[in-house]
Amino acid sequence: MPDPISWAAVWPYFAAAFVASYLSGSIPFGLLLTRLAGLGDVRKIGSGNIGATNVLRTGRKDLAAGTLLLDALKGAVPVLVAWRVGGADFVVTAALGAFLGHLFPVWLGFRGGKGVATYIGVLLAASWPAGLAFAGIWLTTAFVTRFSSLAALLAALATPIVLAIRGELQYAEIFGVLTALLWFKHAANIARLLKGTESRIGKK
Repeated sequence: MPDPISWAAVWPYFAAAFVASYLSGSIPFGLLLTRLAGLGDVRKIGSGNIGATNVLRTGRKDLAAGTLLLDALKGAVPVLVAWRVGGADFVVTAALGAFLGHLFPVWLGFRGGKGVATYIGVLLAASWPAGLAFAGIWLTTAFVTRFSSLAALLAALATPIVLAIRGELQYAEIFGVLTALLWFKHAANIARLLKGTESRIGKK
């Protein structure tokens, strides 16, 4: 981070990066795509979530895939721009802004998604090897347990460790924060996992 003397000169740039990233992350693609497709408000079906998993409950796999891709991109793009403009410090700022934008979008009364797709997008843009590790852990856990939520929780939990092992300590710290937020948003899933009532992948 900048020293105290230079911070006074650069903080507006960090603020601008955070706000721009937040606005990118706050775009509710799941809600927009389902409305454009004439399916109404996705928040009124299933879990009430705006993410790809709930969009899939509309029966439109194409819309779910589109939501997944766009939710990942709205996290990845600000991080990539931040890296090109200002390096690691700006990446951390953009990562936090984009992720908070998805979780707490101002347009939807700060009630957003659970953040898995955006987390992946941010991670791949910040450190693609760690992003591939996340994907590997997710796929392995999902294949063995058939729990999508558990796969995401374990993959996110491992992410700061992977980043620290790679020596990317600054990224490990911010992804520790993002992981805590992701777990917080999955509180209901965690409760169902503990009770044995969580839905498995492929279950009707």
